[in-house]
Amino acid sequence: MKFNLAYPYTGLQKQIEFNDEKKLKVLNDLRLSQLVEMDFLGDEWKGYVAKIISGSDKDGFAMKQGVLTTNRVRLLLKAGTKCFQSWKRKGERRRRSVRGCIIDVHHLSVLCMKIVKKGDNEIAGLTDSILPRPMGPKRASKIRKMFNLTKKDDVRQYVIRQQKPNRPPRKDGTIRSVAPKIQRLVTPERLQRKRKLRAIRRKRYEKSKASKQDYLRLLAKIRRERSEARRSSRSSRVSQASAS
Repeated sequence: MKFNLAYPYTGLQKQIEFNDEKKLKVLNDLRLSQLVEMDFLGDEWKGYVAKIISGSDKDGFAMKQGVLTTNRVRLLLKAGTKCFQSWKRKGERRRRSVRGCIIDVHHLSVLCMKIVKKGDNEIAGLTDSILPRPMGPKRASKIRKMFNLTKKDDVRQYVIRQQKPNRPPRKDGTIRSVAPKIQRLVTPERLQRKRKLRAIRRKRYEKSKASKQDYLRLLAKIRRERSEARRSSRSSRVSQASAS
């Protein structure tokens, strides 16, 4: 079985292959999102604790959370869920084969895990070095937290850019770079758009309220005219009966 191990602290990933069936039995009946001690891989893994993220069987069918079985089942899935990505029609559903979330080492071939606790020993290619982030944070609040900024500071001046030396340089000779688009950024233009939307909603509300008042006045006028017409017709009939 192959193990895809990731250590978020360093940003590194490593794939190892382990085929000792006797030691792999400790993984049986475990589920996705559960924690497992990595001592069964060897003495260098003593003290390491990993979280099971995902996996796939020997035919390439992925495990799906919430399917409480070790076998492969066929489920009717909607577009956008795990194991079924569709872009053809809105509301489309199809039947797809998925593997249950309970581990059976005899059927699985790959298991993806995330290290949540580091042991005493260093693992080469996983914990011995740090892979720098290619880009900085994208959300405005996380940029403020990273550089200890206040809400009055302009976060656009603190975006970490990534150099692209493989791209042709600009006309002035500078190296091209890319930067993430800041999310949840509050600018004067954004505030102006929000004020405009509020004004449109307020105008729409006032218009609907005025049209409702006009409708009620028109309805009251029609009812009054009908009641007067009935009253006049009744009085005319009474006068004709008295005259005869």
